[in-house]
Amino acid sequence: MQIKETIIQLWSESGFATLSIQQAIMMGIAFILIFLAIAKKFEPMLLLPIAFGMLLANFPNTGIYDATTTNKGLLYYLHLGVEYGIYPSIIFLGIGAMTDFGPLLARPSSLLLGAGAQLGIAIAFVIATQIGFDDQAAASIAIIGGADGPTAIFLTTKLKPELLPAIAIAAYSYMALIPMIQPPIMRLLTTKKERQTIMQTPRKVSKIEKICFPIIVTVICVLLLPSVAPLIGMLMLGNLFKESCVVERLSSTAQNALINIVTIFLGVSVGVTANGETFLQTQTLSIIGLGLAAFMFSTVGGLLFGKLMYVITKGKVNPLIGSAGVSAVPMAARISQIEGQKANPGNYLLMHAMGPNVAGVIGSAVAAGVLLAVFG
Repeated sequence: MQIKETIIQLWSESGFATLSIQQAIMMGIAFILIFLAIAKKFEPMLLLPIAFGMLLANFPNTGIYDATTTNKGLLYYLHLGVEYGIYPSIIFLGIGAMTDFGPLLARPSSLLLGAGAQLGIAIAFVIATQIGFDDQAAASIAIIGGADGPTAIFLTTKLKPELLPAIAIAAYSYMALIPMIQPPIMRLLTTKKERQTIMQTPRKVSKIEKICFPIIVTVICVLLLPSVAPLIGMLMLGNLFKESCVVERLSSTAQNALINIVTIFLGVSVGVTANGETFLQTQTLSIIGLGLAAFMFSTVGGLLFGKLMYVITKGKVNPLIGSAGVSAVPMAARISQIEGQKANPGNYLLMHAMGPNVAGVIGSAVAAGVLLAVFG
């Protein structure tokens, strides 16, 4: 009898006995995301830890994300880095150390394309408020249009943390789906003649310009929008590490070990908040739909500005580089290159598209700063 009672007790305390339908569904979603990350390579660097964190969050009785007891769970402490905006800012440090702003400096007009590609943020915000989301939620959803996962996470944790799982998963999913989402829009809004445009080789940017750029951008942006200091400050510090050439070890650490470690913590910490009770709601589907709309309109905004520059320069700017104004670096720039070569095999747009692409990183961070200043 004692053995039987022990077995019954073990079963009653196991996860199998208390697994809810919502948790089972979320575990199924986690398996799908793991498959997409591994088999389809959909943003695996973050989608894989997010998916596994989601899996851990939906195991019953683990206490791994327990914030109510004295002995809080492991992932509760890791999640503090998300809650306080630490992880996104450190990731921006690494991004800055890996980014070459030379194409942007060679063609400063690329800033306009990066700004134009924030159109989706404004449109998604308006739509979200019209269908019932409050201003903080609408701003958090709209930032998905910037196609910058760390920025979306940073803003959402400040404005509407309960929406973080849905927004983070939507942001990274659409970044991974760029090769499917952008090309049809690019072909729809541009003519074959425009896509065939060959652009002149950009001028060579001096070392002094590259060193001064992060300092000047930091001063201007942070004085104008103090709330953007964590993102812009870390982005430009990382870039200064790279361009100064006097702190190679710091630059290498920021580009490799540091950003990789923080990416693991960020992904798992975001995923673990996606439990069945909070994630499986009607508003989650609304967020995913609005995120797609934001991303598509951002692509449209960049392309329209690209077409405007094509007209102003009398055919010297290929409008396709405008779609790279979203800040998914360097994937969006590669799509501009691929579509340009389909129209004209001798077309090489990658370096030209990198200008709007890195401008989009700055643009999305500034947009987040504006939203945080207004609604925070």
